[in-house]
Amino acid sequence: MRVKGGIKSRRLIILLGLIFAAAFILLLVFHGKKEDAFSQGENITTLVIDPGHGGIDSGAVGADGTRESDLNLAIALRTRALAELYGLENVLIRQDDTTKCDTESYSEHRDLECRTAMVNDAKNPIYISIHQNNYPTGQPSGAQVIYSTGQGSRELGQITHQNLLEALYPDSRRLAEPSTKKLYILSHVDCPAILVECGFMSNTIDLENLKRAGFQTSIAAILVGSYLQYSQNAERI
Repeated sequence: MRVKGGIKSRRLIILLGLIFAAAFILLLVFHGKKEDAFSQGENITTLVIDPGHGGIDSGAVGADGTRESDLNLAIALRTRALAELYGLENVLIRQDDTTKCDTESYSEHRDLECRTAMVNDAKNPIYISIHQNNYPTGQPSGAQVIYSTGQGSRELGQITHQNLLEALYPDSRRLAEPSTKKLYILSHVDCPAILVECGFMSNTIDLENLKRAGFQTSIAAILVGSYLQYSQNAERI
């Protein structure tokens, strides 16, 4: 009975967290009428959520053994839950600890190609890739958004970056930056696209925050809210 009660309590906490996150999204994008926050006219977009890495590719690993791929997925699942709550069209690139490589042995390049194809196959996509940063020393902290050179990407990146800093990292002086060709997916998708480094796994405080369910839900709320803000702005153009 204690186990069942504990599971129910955790589920309730997650549900309450999503409800509070939904309220935060409204505060972020709602400046008058509720319908304005969700109106996309006839030009309906698809939010493509990509938890970076997965499977054999764990990405960065924290000092305590925490894997980047697991944090990325946890945030992505919460992002999708909020997107579903708001009835937003969405695609989740991976839903478990797997890669998207379709070859017998893992190939990072092929994995990136498969992810890119999934983005480009979506209807009118807007792409958000979720990652965590890492550094040889523990000093750097905070979030950073990298945007592609595609139309609309800079605006989406700056909106998301500013929201992350204001809500979670108010002391950070980092800026949103344009992507380099080294970031394969951002260079090969045909849509507004950003990569979000949610924090530094090499920073003790960042890592402890990133592991917390409430912090993950906050990031998810910011991503969905920023997506809605961007969609509103795009509709006015």
